[in-house]
Amino acid sequence: MIELSHVNKAFGQKAVLKQLNLTIPTGSIFGLIGPNGAGKSTLLYLLNGVSRVDSGSIRYDGQEVYENTEVKKDILLISDDPYFFPHATIPSMCDFYKTWYPSLNEDNLYKYTNIFSLPIDKPIKDFSKGMKRQTMLAIALAIAPKYLLLDEAFDGLDPVMRLTFKRAITALIENKDMTVIISSHNLRELEDVCDYFGILDQGTISTSGELYETKDHIHKIQLAFKEELEKDRFDHLDLLSFKKQSRVINMVVKGDIADIKTYLYSLHPLMLEVLPINLEEIFIYEMERKGYGIYEDDQ
Repeated sequence: MIELSHVNKAFGQKAVLKQLNLTIPTGSIFGLIGPNGAGKSTLLYLLNGVSRVDSGSIRYDGQEVYENTEVKKDILLISDDPYFFPHATIPSMCDFYKTWYPSLNEDNLYKYTNIFSLPIDKPIKDFSKGMKRQTMLAIALAIAPKYLLLDEAFDGLDPVMRLTFKRAITALIENKDMTVIISSHNLRELEDVCDYFGILDQGTISTSGELYETKDHIHKIQLAFKEELEKDRFDHLDLLSFKKQSRVINMVVKGDIADIKTYLYSLHPLMLEVLPINLEEIFIYEMERKGYGIYEDDQ
């Protein structure tokens, strides 16, 4: 289990993380999402033990991660822009990573490089961005660390390679009880694999939890009435979004659906329909409620 408690991190006068609390269960896939500049990469480097928190703690199974080699040997971070030696090939990078991760299984490495159709002896510097990403993912899968941290894991992967990678990650979690944290803007891809998620916003985790349980408590509802109703009739609901067009209302609301429907039916709607919601919509509605990215067309 990974536990972050009251984590603060600043660079100069800029506070990046503020009193951040988060728990990530063992054997889960955790999706870390948030707007640009929210601090996702900073958080991953703190989790990797590369950077030190200004205050608070990050613990893996009760042990602090910073400058703790026993903990860090079980953690692998694949950054958004993986680094390779200038003339490195896949075999030479394999030798390098085996120094730090003796568990690297070369047979598995070459199995994945074959699946990804990666040339073994060609310099990695000549690879495309997607091929470089696939190379690092193949190394990560061959190492199969206890904790795998991925920054923009799906960037540069075509649909077939994304599916292959997701299947491989799922298999490793089932067989080795690996914990994976994925930071990505591709929320539809995250939803396919994640058990848990957290929204990082303004330096803290604003919403987090088990994905499907959260989806069970956020509801997209469409209603129609005989006459127009104003928004204040719904103010006691925990609204994430409210849009009215004449007598038709579309809303997104948090809470127990039975209680919500009981109140809405008391208003005698002509039509009430609860629609499915996905992770991308949850993120958008949470951000819009805080005023992030809202565009009003005045024309």
